[in-house]
Amino acid sequence: MPLRVLIVGLVAAFGVALLPLRSSQATSLTLPDLVPVVKQLNPVVVNISVVQTPQQEKGGAMPPEGFGSPPLDEFFRRFLEQMPQTPQPRSFSSRSLGSGVIIDPQGLILTNNHVVPEEGEVTVRLADEREFKATVLGRDAKTDLALIRIEAPEPLPVARMGDSNKAEVGSWVLAIGNPFGLEASVTVGIISAKGRIIGSGPYDNYLQTDAAINPGNSGGPLFNLDGEVIGINTAIFSKSGGSMGIGFAIPVNMAKGIVQQLRQNGRVTRGWLGVRIQAITPKLAEVLGLATRDGALVASVEAGSPAALAGIEPSDVIVRFNKVPLGKMNELPALVAETPVGSKVDLDIIRKGKPKTIQVQVSELKDEAQGTEELAEQDGKGENLLGLTVQNLSDELRERLGLGSDVQGVVIAEVADGSSASKSGLRPGDVISEIDRHPIRDSEEFRKFGKAAKKGQTLLLLIVRGSEPLFLALEVP
Repeated sequence: MPLRVLIVGLVAAFGVALLPLRSSQATSLTLPDLVPVVKQLNPVVVNISVVQTPQQEKGGAMPPEGFGSPPLDEFFRRFLEQMPQTPQPRSFSSRSLGSGVIIDPQGLILTNNHVVPEEGEVTVRLADEREFKATVLGRDAKTDLALIRIEAPEPLPVARMGDSNKAEVGSWVLAIGNPFGLEASVTVGIISAKGRIIGSGPYDNYLQTDAAINPGNSGGPLFNLDGEVIGINTAIFSKSGGSMGIGFAIPVNMAKGIVQQLRQNGRVTRGWLGVRIQAITPKLAEVLGLATRDGALVASVEAGSPAALAGIEPSDVIVRFNKVPLGKMNELPALVAETPVGSKVDLDIIRKGKPKTIQVQVSELKDEAQGTEELAEQDGKGENLLGLTVQNLSDELRERLGLGSDVQGVVIAEVADGSSASKSGLRPGDVISEIDRHPIRDSEEFRKFGKAAKKGQTLLLLIVRGSEPLFLALEVP
């Protein structure tokens, strides 16, 4: 069916629903003329290019200083002259492109961390086509933000920072940047969603937009129609490498605090509680007796951490941080991170169905590397209970799994296909350390719980997967 016929058919079918739009509604849906705002914003957006030239030694069959023996040198020189010449290795340069936004008249520019790698010569091109070498003042890999500076002979035009919390889904936005090297490209769209989690790290909290964002837009600003920056474009969802109408921007409210620290210290200091948290699934909410799924479920508490010293326990549900309600689990890390080190804050929690308030003194987050190991083939399997075959956590298994001596429990050797255990997300190699808040020391304790469990009952399991604790709900078959 031709496209025109299809559209007419749709109008005919749904015309009754589409027609009754009052004039005031129609006016509110009309996109204003963007020419004035684009002219105003273009000068504050810059193009960034980075050239990297790897150092590569020139090859050769004979060292330039010879072999230390004139007769031997002469012999090899004559021999090599008769050999076919092979091309010598050459150094090559790689060039990457990105965007940025001027945030200070003295030449401070905000961009993405991945736009300005550790090695390379950074060049900034202004809207008036002047070019300047740039230096990196500071970077923050966790939020993918970087602050660079150029030395311009006069004060530069500056972007106005907005309030990303006030941005609403459906609001019109503009993205200006350098996609595929095409300077000062403007695209328009709306905010499609807020608070998106895309798996980029603990501080996921992106604005999603359908304004076309492509490679080269990274680090460029996302504006509202008032000409204020509300986000820094950073990522796209794409199967082709180009825009598919799903782009992501770092909320400018998050960027403001990062910029201030990078400007003052060249690095970012973050607050730390010492808890590992997870989202609350419908099953977990049911088992924990929660009225809603709001908040963050504490999966584990690091020994000696501020949370441990304050008395926070696994299975506590944090519903407010310093009087700020938590809707989604991922809101907590950002709130903790931006809290000044040494501050005392109140955590409102739910423990075993009862509300409680605990005061915690926030410490500084220290970077540390964490790794996991795959489970090797297991022996010594026990009987199948609850769709699971488990075995005791021996020293050998503990070493294979990379677990510390403080981790206790039983190791899952097999999960029956199609079982309730499989559907709940349990995997071979998981360590079951608690069932319904009761510690599991060995396979005998696990067997007792498995035998006593009633059909249709939902059990709360605390497991350790790799080095990460995790709560799961298991319905007894």
